[in-house]
Amino acid sequence: MGYAYTCLRQFPKTEKFVLGTDIRNSMLELFALSIRCAKRYYKKVSLQDLDIELARLKGLVRLSKDLGLLSFKHYEQWSKQLAEIGRMIGGWLRSVNRA
Repeated sequence: MGYAYTCLRQFPKTEKFVLGTDIRNSMLELFALSIRCAKRYYKKVSLQDLDIELARLKGLVRLSKDLGLLSFKHYEQWSKQLAEIGRMIGGWLRSVNRA
């Protein structure tokens, strides 16, 4: 989230409060869902919600790159971090499905 906030500060004023807010809200929802998953006994549905929110965040980041609000370098770094989060969620889902 720290890297994302650095990138969002560089958005133009017109998009900072529209697309930037959507990205921030998605990141906060992702954070809240991860805490919810860690605390719940039955995690499968919560993990699926977490995976869906990650896909939404990836789409918003891709949209900001396509609109020219985010440089390719920042997009590349951010998407690597999102891919790592996706791998963690995938591993978590596999471990829950095995149990």
